[in-house]
Amino acid sequence: MALLFTASTDLGAPRRTSRILAPVLRWLVPEISTAALDRAQFAVRKSGHAVGYAILAALIWRAKRRTTAGTKDSFHRNAAFALALAVLFAASDEWHQTFTTTRQGSLADVALDAAGAAAGLVILWFWSRRQR
Repeated sequence: MALLFTASTDLGAPRRTSRILAPVLRWLVPEISTAALDRAQFAVRKSGHAVGYAILAALIWRAKRRTTAGTKDSFHRNAAFALALAVLFAASDEWHQTFTTTRQGSLADVALDAAGAAAGLVILWFWSRRQR
């Protein structure tokens, strides 16, 4: 959560992350056009949202599962808790961005974060079923 919160400050602003992403993308694809570079940076940034919240939801689920060991809490109940907490954090994180001059809050990003959290929990569910 601290990492996600830090990324929602000026440190995670597009103008700052492009200083890292653009050279890497140009190194990988030297002939990339400016438009393609912008699209790729956008895709990487939005993928970061989804992956970050997938990991967060999985970690919350794991922590919740540990605290309910020996009870009849199901995977689904713990996953619902993890999803709700991840979405609440995503909403608060986007709200936080409205106070940062180089960032803006977005409901679309909250939806993307929620989708990432849900996808992470679905992957975790398939993985846990496979382990049985």
